[in-house]
Amino acid sequence: MKSMLSTIVKEAFEVDGQRFAEAVDNVASMLSSESGEIGDIQILGKLVSLEPKGEALVIGDLHGDLESLVDILRESDFVGRMSHRANAFMIFLGDYGDRGVFSAEVYWLVFRLKKLFPRQVILLRGNHEGPENLLAYPHDLPEQFQRKFKDHGVEAYNKIRRLFDFLYNAVLVKKKCLFIHGGLPQQVSGIEDLGLARESFLEEILWSDPTEAAATVYPSPRGAGKLFGKSITDSVLKKLDVKFLVRGHEPCDEGYKINHGGKVLTLFSRKGAPYFNAYGAYLDLDLSLPLESAEDLVPYIHKI
Repeated sequence: MKSMLSTIVKEAFEVDGQRFAEAVDNVASMLSSESGEIGDIQILGKLVSLEPKGEALVIGDLHGDLESLVDILRESDFVGRMSHRANAFMIFLGDYGDRGVFSAEVYWLVFRLKKLFPRQVILLRGNHEGPENLLAYPHDLPEQFQRKFKDHGVEAYNKIRRLFDFLYNAVLVKKKCLFIHGGLPQQVSGIEDLGLARESFLEEILWSDPTEAAATVYPSPRGAGKLFGKSITDSVLKKLDVKFLVRGHEPCDEGYKINHGGKVLTLFSRKGAPYFNAYGAYLDLDLSLPLESAEDLVPYIHKI
């Protein structure tokens, strides 16, 4: 598996724009056809539901940090585990590109993993994969694609923009936890709402952050989404019948942080500039464990 990973990384640096665009189309086609029960997962709109069994490798924001992604895959040997276990899932929390210089290479590696393990690799949408009216700024992906793919840069970028609309909003492990990129939509009434692409929900899912400074919600300094307090977390998790939230979106100096009395875990897998966090982190987890809070996840968090 290590040699296969090395081969894919080599491809990532050598791939031209036309082949990259074809890979984007292939992944978009796969995602658009995913619905109902697929192996051990159930898909409702933009929501993936998992039974509390098997294992998951959870990777936070990468922002073009190919080195950290490769380190995670090599250290965890999760590709090898997926090859032998159908209920081993690799969950990406979004924000694959922008900021880092190897955004296209990160996307290529993620797309190749999705092609190899279509029922096990789950791709969530981050705010850097948002719709046009919620697009993160600065957004340097077009320039990166232009530099790498030259005449095919515009085509590759336009295709990947369309792909973003097929990425998932959330992964729910029944009775246990929720995985999303940013924050909890405060007006959610049940799990069905997570599968909808309603703009008000999507903005909070992609952009919101937990805060200890407010009990309910507060305007976000990001200019989109909200800062949400512990009472919102308690209320929404109760409606969804899960115990804690795992999300990305925020740089963490140690690669992770815990908020709201153990109800929220933030994972950030990119490290270094432009965020200058000392560590990235990922989660390698047995989904069948009797977990009650995000604090219980600490032994399964790996820093890189």
